[in-house]
Amino acid sequence: MATKNAFWNNIFKSDSNESSHTILALKQVPIFDGLSNRELNSVSKIVHHREYDIDEFVFQSGTPGLGMYIILQGEAVIKGVKADGENIEFSQLTSGDFFGEISLISEDDRSANAVVVSPCKLVAFFRSDLLDIITRSPKLGNKILLNLATVLGSRLTSTKDLLTKMDAV
Repeated sequence: MATKNAFWNNIFKSDSNESSHTILALKQVPIFDGLSNRELNSVSKIVHHREYDIDEFVFQSGTPGLGMYIILQGEAVIKGVKADGENIEFSQLTSGDFFGEISLISEDDRSANAVVVSPCKLVAFFRSDLLDIITRSPKLGNKILLNLATVLGSRLTSTKDLLTKMDAV
């Protein structure tokens, strides 16, 4: 009987480890700031775990944006193409970073490529997941939306500042 219990305990232990790693990752992302442990646990149950190899696209420019990604392990870059055809790297991302969050509220196609540069483990949080949360738990959904608006506003300000500096050069 002890062997049988050990078997089941090990199965559930790995689930518990993945869940606790996911919750720790969510706590690092400003979109999930201020969520209680219970709320973080609810979100951790609906996110999706993905693994990517080097040179794989997480998403490509021109494809529908479905949601955001959090890097648990590994590295990725966000790249685009200038009007003159030159490739440009917008950002380098590593463990704890998140990207693609505008797709939580916009159904527009992606405007850049996300490419893996070292094997990655990601957590994906899709628009459909957010809409489900809003339906089932409006208070939690509103917290996430307010945080998302704050993040997007901050990134918009940073982009404006960068463009202003570029114009000054």
